[in-house]
Amino acid sequence: MNSKLLFLLPLLVLFTTNLNAQSLRLKIENESKKPIANASISSNNKIIATTNLSGEASILNTQIENKTILISAQNYQTLSYSFSNLEEQSTIKLVLNEENQLQEVVITAGRKQENIATIPSSVTIMNQKEIQQQSSINSNLSSILGNVIPGLGTATNKATNSGQTLRGRQVLVLIDGIPQSTPLMNGSRDIRAIDANAIERIEVIKGATSIYGNGSGGGIINYITKKSPLNNSFGGVTTVGTTFNPLNSKETFGYRISQFFNGRKDKFSYVLGGSYDYTGLQRDAKGVPLGQTDGLSNSHQANAFVKLGYDMDENTNFSVVYNFYGSTQKAKYISQAGVYGQTPTIGVRGTEPGKEAGTPYNHNFMFTFSKNNLFKTTQLDVSAYLNSFQSMNRYVTAGTAWFGPGQTMINSNKNGTRINLNTPFTIASLPSEITYGIDVLNDVTYQDLVDGRVYIPKMDMLNIAPYAQLKMDVLENLIFKGGIRYENATVRVKDYNTIATGANNAGSIFVEGGKIPYNATMFNAGLRFNKYEVFNPFVSFSQAFAINELGRILRRANENTIASLETDPIITNNYEAGFSSKFYNFNLTAAYYISTSKLGANLVDVGGYLVAQREPEKVKGYEITLDYRFSNKLNLGGSYSYVEGKAEFDDGSTVYLNGSRIAPPKATGFVTYKPTSDWNLQLSWVNTGSRDRFALNSNGRYNNSEGPILTVNLVNFAGSYSFNENWSLNLGVENLLNNYYYPTVSQYRALAAEYVVGNGMTTSLNLRYKF
Repeated sequence: MNSKLLFLLPLLVLFTTNLNAQSLRLKIENESKKPIANASISSNNKIIATTNLSGEASILNTQIENKTILISAQNYQTLSYSFSNLEEQSTIKLVLNEENQLQEVVITAGRKQENIATIPSSVTIMNQKEIQQQSSINSNLSSILGNVIPGLGTATNKATNSGQTLRGRQVLVLIDGIPQSTPLMNGSRDIRAIDANAIERIEVIKGATSIYGNGSGGGIINYITKKSPLNNSFGGVTTVGTTFNPLNSKETFGYRISQFFNGRKDKFSYVLGGSYDYTGLQRDAKGVPLGQTDGLSNSHQANAFVKLGYDMDENTNFSVVYNFYGSTQKAKYISQAGVYGQTPTIGVRGTEPGKEAGTPYNHNFMFTFSKNNLFKTTQLDVSAYLNSFQSMNRYVTAGTAWFGPGQTMINSNKNGTRINLNTPFTIASLPSEITYGIDVLNDVTYQDLVDGRVYIPKMDMLNIAPYAQLKMDVLENLIFKGGIRYENATVRVKDYNTIATGANNAGSIFVEGGKIPYNATMFNAGLRFNKYEVFNPFVSFSQAFAINELGRILRRANENTIASLETDPIITNNYEAGFSSKFYNFNLTAAYYISTSKLGANLVDVGGYLVAQREPEKVKGYEITLDYRFSNKLNLGGSYSYVEGKAEFDDGSTVYLNGSRIAPPKATGFVTYKPTSDWNLQLSWVNTGSRDRFALNSNGRYNNSEGPILTVNLVNFAGSYSFNENWSLNLGVENLLNNYYYPTVSQYRALAAEYVVGNGMTTSLNLRYKF
């Protein structure tokens, strides 16, 4: 070969390689057309470039696998971008949306990823940015959700969420789809089941739905836990902070420590972390210690979280999740009872007898296997889970339902399996899909006294429920969604004796146990027209199944056999119409609903005991939300929700459902201001209206949960400052105006022991480091 050709051959190879390795220039901006620096660009889990201060980066097309890249940056949603033809593109401009904007994908409503604009029901989503902002005011999830979610009752400022119903009915709480609620015997400790720092987002599906089974007459709250990054990396978030009453600070200091790590190495991913939270003494606006009936003063909260994932290939993966949560009160104060309607119950120095009240433990474990290409286009998700939960009620010196002093605890152990498949197909050129599968759940719930007496016998429920859900584009932009679910449940109860109400076992009766069968078919159907953003309407009908408050029925048995008790399930029918509207920077949603059931479970006061009232019920109401973005710096919004409910007797007469079910009207408002990219300030307002539905009884007092409710107004503040991309400082002030008020639960309960004033001004200061 010619020596000159041999000399030129390496240059020729290099030149050919450079032609194939065409350079691609990316420019990453936000919606304000400002460049985003330090954004990571990755392909196939490998970071291939990082943007400079001008938001620009250059990559070679040979670095891009499967013609797809991911762009991720702090405080922005991750963007996936696919190229149609790499060789024909040289410069691409991409826009990232901020995390605090509405995320369009919902998982809970259909057990698969769905665009929110295609779901014919009311959905509210809180993303991580909003959760972080609200938790800087109060880390209690009952308060976070009560202050934000339309239709959900406001928080009680207690360790329980009693009375915090959704649309006047019981709500089913989930963690990644694992049920936390105990509908067989509602202990009202399910909303506070995880720490806010372990949550990626919260999805609230409103209205009756049987998609996850027992207990969702009002809807579902699903905590979606933190996810691992999409590309190879290691990061984490450290938070340390303190809480205190700035006006009456003695003994009010609390602290908070949280540490989470996340990362990915090729096919393996993980999220690890935990938090510890101590709440100091709570004082009212005048500096007086709050009454301690189910209080939060001197309470300790701990959370540990592990999520491990492995991608077997691009279509197959599995994950393991474990979450521990515990919250108990080590009280340094006890309650000194006041007089309902006149003087509050306050806290005085003392030691509470009995064991520490709260949630000693709540264990959740889940294994999930997913395959996206089963039978070509069918997606398979299989989950197996365990939940072990204990709720410790406070010690009472004299029980109204049993003889002598005592302290009860609810124990619930659930294990279940969910098999879920989704298959897309086409009918007469109409895009369609069907989601189908089966749920198997074993729930064993019981309530004992600490001294060993049986208050509620073991209720062993096995529920097998097959289901199918069809989604179809019946016309262009007109989406039909309908489904069916068959509930086949059996509750087994062994022979038991009701608890004695007097000395020498007086009042106790023997009850022969047995099997209680439940069989019901649930339907749902809805339409949504989503062609125009300015008007996106929907109509729907949905049903829910609940074996609700069975424990209360069993413990108050006055017959000798299970078969003679009225234990029929509650079938809830929800009729709803609503719409969403987007017009320039204005967003509006509205919904009107009617919820009916032939049987109810309203807890009414009968001789001092709360008994489930099994009469037909009708609940109706409406919700409105709106916000307007004046600019990238200023945003204004609010909501209003109203609910009313009645039970109907055989003679045609009706009675209002009491405060434990029906919350007063709630209005919220907020204004968010970002003077610079480093500052984020929000002022929010929560208003609960008045409600007076019941008369005094023959003793001149209000029955339990029938007290009148006066209007309450609270103003909160949340602010954050970012020193740089790693360090930030968060300040939250709850009850900014130091309002002296009684929470709604203190008012409607009409009990002296629970007539407790709300918390005075409380400041939270948190330092956050993200790496």
